[in-house]
Amino acid sequence: MKLVSWNVNGLRACVKKGFMDYFHEVDADLFCIQETKLQEGQIDLVTEGYHQYWNYAEKKGYSGTAIFTKKKPLGVTYGIRDFEDLEGRVITLEFEELFVVTMYTPNAKRDLTRLAYRLEWEDAVRSYLIELNQQKPVVFCGDLNVAHTPLDLRNAKSNKGNSGFTTEEREKMTQLLAEGFVDAFRYLHPNQEGMYTWWSYMSTVRERNIGWRIDYFLISEQLKSRLKRADIHSNILGSDHCPVAIELI
Repeated sequence: MKLVSWNVNGLRACVKKGFMDYFHEVDADLFCIQETKLQEGQIDLVTEGYHQYWNYAEKKGYSGTAIFTKKKPLGVTYGIRDFEDLEGRVITLEFEELFVVTMYTPNAKRDLTRLAYRLEWEDAVRSYLIELNQQKPVVFCGDLNVAHTPLDLRNAKSNKGNSGFTTEEREKMTQLLAEGFVDAFRYLHPNQEGMYTWWSYMSTVRERNIGWRIDYFLISEQLKSRLKRADIHSNILGSDHCPVAIELI
């Protein structure tokens, strides 16, 4: 089973920059996207052989998620139970053997004005994923807007305390992993440096690989033995993020 996750930072723009070429080439069983930035009816995306599931934000041109899956799920859930999601940030698909959850985690903002909300969100997400994991294994993916360790960004010292690399945000990731989840990429590549998934649009930043790894696949502990690959497709352009992928046997 091949799964891909990509923050496309505006699907309509990404389609004009080769999204469908990559989509067909990678031939994933499940393809998850974040930050679609569109409303229902604003795009006619033909994905032959896939079922499409969309979660739109109430605010136009903002946030949004989608999953394209070859296999029809048993059930679909939008948002997180008991936590209002008006920004189209979460989709959960239930299959016979596992859950797949894609998420676009709220950004704390440069001035950290949304950090308190972000931390509440993290607690709700952790409770939700624990609940799912008690039923069957979980694959959790998306733009989680945090570089968990200093290995996960180019300039750790100068970014300490900045949005996406605050102690609070990093601790929430640590807490989630402690509840029976594994960072798939780090499990297979524990010490690899320079592997990032997001780069600023500032001049030559991507060319010089001054980036952050903030897009993840987290999997339930019981899926570790099935994890064959965990890759970062940094050569794929079209967004300020690149796709990430895993294969389960």
